[in-house]
Amino acid sequence: MALIWIIGSTLIISLISLVGVFTLALKEKTLKEILLLLVGFSAGVLAGGAFLHLLPEALEKLKPGETFIYALIGFSLFFLMERILYWRHCHDGHCDVHAFSYLNLFGDGLHNFIDGLVIAASFIVSFPLGIATSMAVASHEIPQEIGDFGVLVYGGFSRGRALAYNLLSALMAVAGGVIGYFLASSISGFSAALLPLTAGGFIYIAASDLIPELHKEKNANKANLAFVLFILGLLFMWAMKQLHV
Repeated sequence: MALIWIIGSTLIISLISLVGVFTLALKEKTLKEILLLLVGFSAGVLAGGAFLHLLPEALEKLKPGETFIYALIGFSLFFLMERILYWRHCHDGHCDVHAFSYLNLFGDGLHNFIDGLVIAASFIVSFPLGIATSMAVASHEIPQEIGDFGVLVYGGFSRGRALAYNLLSALMAVAGGVIGYFLASSISGFSAALLPLTAGGFIYIAASDLIPELHKEKNANKANLAFVLFILGLLFMWAMKQLHV
């Protein structure tokens, strides 16, 4: 019975990734106007998720030295992956799809996988805890998935392709839930290490890829508004932290 609830919960949470479908009704010009704002919001959500959620949770499971070493490894791995992706997909400075779009998908996939592991562990402990954990995960997925969709479109994906890839990334939560159910007794160390690794990747994407995009905006009012959205992303993740303490 627990497995059914785990699969159902993670599947519903995965479908939240389709929240970007509302943009299909927007005109191309309107979408371009709001994309930079979504990038700013996503940068705030990624940074807030790393510093306010993933790293503190990792510190509860690992020693501080281990936590920050794993975070640095994650940061470095994402740096290396971006260099490889840039080399393979970009020529003479031109990219049809920017490397950070793929990095965002990979990082979000890891994050969703961890969410699935956490949800599985919660349902195994008790049904009420599983429901509460699922609701907590869903509450921060909505703004994050909106931001992720904006990053993919801003990075060169078509809206339809961005929705499809975002859904595939989100379905990693289902995989994490199923694996967590069957390997509950032996994955605690593995999932603990994934937390700071993912945090390092999120910090890299926010600081190295998304925030520099905000600096490229020449319109001061639009750039300032994107910064406000960045702060709102941070505040939202902080609020989620307070609600779920």
